[in-house]
Amino acid sequence: MIVVSDTSPLTYLHQIERFALLSALYEEVVIPPAVERELKAAAHLHENLDWSLLLVVKPKSLDAVTSLYASLDLGEAEAIVVASELQADLLLIDEADGRAVAGRMGIQYTGLLGVLLEAKTRNLLSAVSTELDRLQENTNFRIGPAVRRDLLRIAGEL
Repeated sequence: MIVVSDTSPLTYLHQIERFALLSALYEEVVIPPAVERELKAAAHLHENLDWSLLLVVKPKSLDAVTSLYASLDLGEAEAIVVASELQADLLLIDEADGRAVAGRMGIQYTGLLGVLLEAKTRNLLSAVSTELDRLQENTNFRIGPAVRRDLLRIAGEL
């Protein structure tokens, strides 16, 4: 399974000390150079990040990246292009604009909440609600009440 990730799912998983879920769910996570730079630039958020799970792959089509960069940030643009070029099974991306572009390109995607739900489904987490609480208490991640309720219902926690 080829999984490509943008920055935010990796950052938030690391901040709530759940980065190891990635290695339990996926053998390896591909990131483009822009995501690598974003992670390294915010070193205070990524102290002791397990880089062994991440494989950096450069996008081949710089024209495609440039085209997407007109409306997305560089990490999102590169992640989408790399996912497309590798015919990735999954793209981890949280931003709505990036998800919309990925969807139009036929790229299967999920975000941080999807990763947490998958981890619960595979019995790697006992409760999604605990992780949502940690996200909201310890990070700047925001989730609306309706989305939280829907996620907990799907997770069987309501």
